[in-house]
Amino acid sequence: MGWPASFYTGFSRVVSKVIGLALALVIGLGCGSSALAQSAASDAAAFSPRDIQAIAELKQSAFTASQAGQFAAAEDLWSELIEYLPDEAAVWSNRGNVRVSQNKLTEALADYGQAIKLAPNEPDPYLNRGAALEGLGRWEDAIADYTHVLEINPKDAAAYNNRGNARAGLGQWETALKDYREAVALDPQFAFARINEALALYQTGQTDQAIRQFRSLSRKYPNFPDARAALTAALWEAGQRGEAESNWVAVMGLDGRYKDLDWVRTIRRWPPAMVTALEKFLNL
Repeated sequence: MGWPASFYTGFSRVVSKVIGLALALVIGLGCGSSALAQSAASDAAAFSPRDIQAIAELKQSAFTASQAGQFAAAEDLWSELIEYLPDEAAVWSNRGNVRVSQNKLTEALADYGQAIKLAPNEPDPYLNRGAALEGLGRWEDAIADYTHVLEINPKDAAAYNNRGNARAGLGQWETALKDYREAVALDPQFAFARINEALALYQTGQTDQAIRQFRSLSRKYPNFPDARAALTAALWEAGQRGEAESNWVAVMGLDGRYKDLDWVRTIRRWPPAMVTALEKFLNL
């Protein structure tokens, strides 16, 4: 089992509202509740200056390890922070993220559940739990979490994109396409929502429009392998062999995983029509 598509495409959110710095300031990115800020500030009074310094250093190390892909080390660091801050939803949610990155999906669900218990009105733990549920193939449960995010914030482009991914997991490509379009409308620079929209267009038979979008994305983001790989497959299927092959050279210079149909099918989770087109290209 691989990572859920919504994690592969970057739509979990790291929550950085954790007590930090020597002055016990609260850094708020993503988890914006004033109640959480007040809770963190009141908790800071219970710590000695040495504890506050240790928390600040742990927080910085945990983010650094997470961003560097050192997920096992990051998990240990977030666990240490939980010892200090058991009532901080952000810490639980972030440990859940690095557990998902190690395919520890059941453990991640427990972390997200605790984060939701501590901060039931914050969207990020629901978004992150939805991605873990996708990894377990629990599409309906994932859809419910993403829908709840949208009830909290109807303009959350990531939640629309992720809900599209979960609906695609159920084979509901028409409704997935609607979600991807909502995500793009809310954030036109959201490259993965745009590629997902194009992939859904291809799956639903709107191949000319899909190819136009693949081309547009490849021009705008020349180092975006997903768009170039999709363009390769679609062009080959359309009989435009020379252009397909030139795009494939670029793909292989960016990400060799697109040679692996199982990876494309089960981890990146391209739609069946797109996988078939790529398979024809690879076989010939």
